[in-house]
Amino acid sequence: MTMSRIRLAGIRADGHHGARPGEQDDPQPFVVDLELDVDVADDRIDSTADYRGVSDAVRAVIVGRSFELIESMAAEIAEMALAFPHVARATATVHKPNAASRLDIDDVSASVTAPE
Repeated sequence: MTMSRIRLAGIRADGHHGARPGEQDDPQPFVVDLELDVDVADDRIDSTADYRGVSDAVRAVIVGRSFELIESMAAEIAEMALAFPHVARATATVHKPNAASRLDIDDVSASVTAPE
């Protein structure tokens, strides 16, 4: 068995998240980068993580839940990724483009690794 690192970058969806007044009223964009440490047994598609399934599950968290903190969303996504077969560790980074724009900076993000 080989441990591989898979990176899914730029998973995008709009969600109702934030702690400031009004942030949860209208959907705003969020971008997730996900790194998965995967136990790969052999050269077969069912021996690795299901990229489509993981990406869809990330979008479901962004759209289906409401968080005040992007740190909490990152933790939820990292933990969710562990439920997929072959995933031994996951690091989720949640980017909040609207917050960065308001601050006139390039990026606002939070990363969480599970298990940690």
